[in-house]
Amino acid sequence: MKAESILDSDPNYPPLEEHVVELHVPPAQRPVRLDVYVTESIRHATRTRVQEAIEAGMISVNGRAAKASYRVQPGDRIVCRLLRRPPIELLPEPIPLDILFEDEDVLVINKPAGMVVHPAHGNRTGTLVNAVLYHLGIRTPISIADSDELDEESESSILASAAVRPGIVHRLDKDTSGVMVIAKHEDASMRLSRQFAERRVHRLYHGFVWGIVGNDEGRIETQLGRSPRNRKLFAVVSQGGKPAITTYRVRARYRFATFLELKLHTGRTHQIRVHMAHIGHPLIGDESYGGASPGWGGLQTNTLRSLAHKCCTLIQRQALHASVLGFFHPRSGQYLEFTTPFPPDMQQLSEFLEHNAKE
Repeated sequence: MKAESILDSDPNYPPLEEHVVELHVPPAQRPVRLDVYVTESIRHATRTRVQEAIEAGMISVNGRAAKASYRVQPGDRIVCRLLRRPPIELLPEPIPLDILFEDEDVLVINKPAGMVVHPAHGNRTGTLVNAVLYHLGIRTPISIADSDELDEESESSILASAAVRPGIVHRLDKDTSGVMVIAKHEDASMRLSRQFAERRVHRLYHGFVWGIVGNDEGRIETQLGRSPRNRKLFAVVSQGGKPAITTYRVRARYRFATFLELKLHTGRTHQIRVHMAHIGHPLIGDESYGGASPGWGGLQTNTLRSLAHKCCTLIQRQALHASVLGFFHPRSGQYLEFTTPFPPDMQQLSEFLEHNAKE
């Protein structure tokens, strides 16, 4: 079967639909390039996509094909035929949830690794949001956003949706497991969101990193922003980023790895993963940030290399688990704290290191 037919049959990649947008250049418009004008005139359009559409003959000016460099003139009629994915719908799905606590205001769950928190490109179904909607008794699909609003640069349109916002007040990466709290109505969402913004939520993670971390405790404070090399990833940047603070404490050292307890003081995307890579100790199994294979340079014997390679087979994701979450109940104000044990893959990795690679 060809790749195209696989995508066409995948609900996460529905067929593209043609949308026609007609633009009339106003009398006071100064001459600018066609690709620039169209990009600035159509919401969520990117210059690259617009240029591709022009080259494909899908954008015309006054009934004729035009080049990207054409300078638009007052009175021009521009017709754009753009291919887009259809709007995303939230489909309530009967996906089992590992519920730690539930009342009329909040839902606390233990998210498994591999589950995406909310719909986005390539993940229209099977997410935590789909599961929570079904759990809350919703059975009809909810249309929330044009798919072009959900590009790789921003998830704001999903999180701002009234359909989702009452639930998702924080998130975990797809391949990070652990405890999450979900608000069941708007007032609870507002109160919990404020706690996260004011850094009154207690969050502890546990993870295994490559190499031996020297200091028993440490603090990593940087600016995080989009990686200039890969816009889907993040990096420590010198300017234009957001403040990010992570502290850590060594729980155990092994011959080529370290077990860490990590505390988030800010909640940036991929924060712990980027910070660990930044200090030269990427999380074991983290393919995006250099942890998918061990640093062979520090492994002096075939035995150590073999043990490290075994670690890579035991866990097929970043070895990071959100173990503890504490917050104040949005209605009663009572402090609640929840702890989740390691999932099987991290437990196996822990036992293997303890039995085979202890210093």
